[in-house]
Amino acid sequence: MKRVIILTAIYLFCVGFLSPALAAPACHIGICTETVSQAEDDLRGAERAIQEYGDVASGGIIQHITYPDNFMQEMETVISQIAGLADDPLMKAIIVNNSIPGTTEAFRRVKERRPDILCFAGEAHEDPGVIGSVADLITNVNNIYRGYLIPLAAKKMGATDFVHISFPRHMSYELLSRRRNIMEAACNDIGLKFHFETAPDPVSDVGVAGAQQFILEKVPAWLEKYGPNTAFFCTNDAHTEPLIRQIVAHGGYFVEADLPSPLMGYPGALGIDLSAEKGDFQAIVKKIEEAIIQKGASGRLGTWAYSYGYTNSAGLVELARRVIDGEAQLDLESLTAAFEKYTPGARWNGSYYVDINTGIENRRHVLLYQDTYVFGKGFLGLTNEQVPDKYLNIR
Repeated sequence: MKRVIILTAIYLFCVGFLSPALAAPACHIGICTETVSQAEDDLRGAERAIQEYGDVASGGIIQHITYPDNFMQEMETVISQIAGLADDPLMKAIIVNNSIPGTTEAFRRVKERRPDILCFAGEAHEDPGVIGSVADLITNVNNIYRGYLIPLAAKKMGATDFVHISFPRHMSYELLSRRRNIMEAACNDIGLKFHFETAPDPVSDVGVAGAQQFILEKVPAWLEKYGPNTAFFCTNDAHTEPLIRQIVAHGGYFVEADLPSPLMGYPGALGIDLSAEKGDFQAIVKKIEEAIIQKGASGRLGTWAYSYGYTNSAGLVELARRVIDGEAQLDLESLTAAFEKYTPGARWNGSYYVDINTGIENRRHVLLYQDTYVFGKGFLGLTNEQVPDKYLNIR
């Protein structure tokens, strides 16, 4: 009996040693996202990582948590939740997407206890100098490059005029105002007429409904004023759906949303149900494209074919796994390679963040963009375009 027990123990040890699939994971990766009600795409990206690598409770490597919807009022809860992931002795990386205020303090607490844990901040909301003091990697949408690339895309699509729609609160944000100024300079250089229009702020007294009604009423008038080949860009998500709806109905062009996703504005504007295609972005794009072509708007509206939030979650988990396993580095090339795993057919590009006041480049802070997909036409190849240096210094 004793001999059988010993042989069984040896067998189980060898099986565990020789078969990684049966062995306990060497590391865990934590990811914290919003809930479905706040940012469904970010959460679906985490679920995609769990689908591939399994969750910790089932013997996999992914530990997923969500922070409260009212995170600004419950910041200490957010901080404690994120920092608590470091209690797991197998935890080797923590990703937060979106990296809301409080992420810096959470990462600081993690690093104090476990400096070996990689801390990734996806779409950081805090000042670059603040989050950059503790994060090993930071990602943001490359609004500087997009200031040039969005007008260029509009030109490629056939636009002669470009209308930027925003309001004072957004124009007080440095990166949004810089992007607006870059867009104006780019339009002047490539032969588009630039126009700035002010719309109501959805958080003002008129609310979301009033802001959306304004867009519904003004787009036909703007097309009459600027011409049928006018491209529109808005800085607010609430304006996106009515803008798309009126462009489909009355003409004009829409390159992409402020934070591009095929789910941003299109389902509501087109009146289509995408619940059956949930998480399958190729199927989502196909269904939207069919609806747009049917409505006679082929070639006039675009997006990123894959949600940035979804890819940020899944891609950062993949990069962390590759870095931990010695397969990748913390650089732009490795990051875009990890992202492209989850966006077949779509290319990514980007640059490192440069402080405009000091000129110092932070190679741990990556600004990203995906190629623009035009429904009924395909990808525009924007990731192959060279953004002239002159636009990078516009304030």
